[in-house]
This record gives sequence, structure tokens and C-alpha cells, in this order.
Amino acid sequence: MSERKLGVVKDIVEAVGMSISHVYEDLIFLNHNAFLLQFTDENNTLLLHSNQEASKELLRETTAPIKAAAAENGMKFLDGGSYRLTQGSGESLQIEFFS
Repeated sequence: MSERKLGVVKDIVEAVGMSISHVYEDLIFLNHNAFLLQFTDENNTLLLHSNQEASKELLRETTAPIKAAAAENGMKFLDGGSYRLTQGSGESLQIEFFS
């Protein structure tokens, strides 16, 4: 299992004006849910998933800066496809990933 550098990821996210809203297992939810980060088995590498419902303009404006900030901190944020959040039963959420 890889080392999960949540503190470094938090610094990267905040450097581009975003924040972490929730962490669950290997997933990091960012404010406004435009992106979702996912730790991989490779140290210093995360997948950057984009929300299918996020504004295309927002995604274009923020993808390059967050990847650049990651590189400046010795990390790699690789394209991980897209995802969709839906309401599950009760208070749960369901995440569906697309390549």
C-alpha cells in the first residue's frame, strides 16, 4: 500500500483556491464537487476525476493549475475519467465512475 500524503494534497488543493470537504477511504472530495481525488497504489500519484455535472469552463480553468501545483510538490495528478454522485438510500451517496 502506498503512503497517503493527505497534508501535501491539502496544501496543493489550497494553493489553487480549493479546499477538501470530505475524505473517505482512498477518496478526497473537494469543495463544490467539481473534482474528486483518489489515491493510487503508486506513491505520490493520485487520480483526478471530474464531476460530469461540473461546468466545463470550471474544469478547464482549474485542471491545469491543480496538476501544476501537484508537480511543484512532487506529486502527480493523472486524469482519472469522470464521476457522478447520486442520492442512495437514506443519507448515503452513490458514486459512479466512468472512464
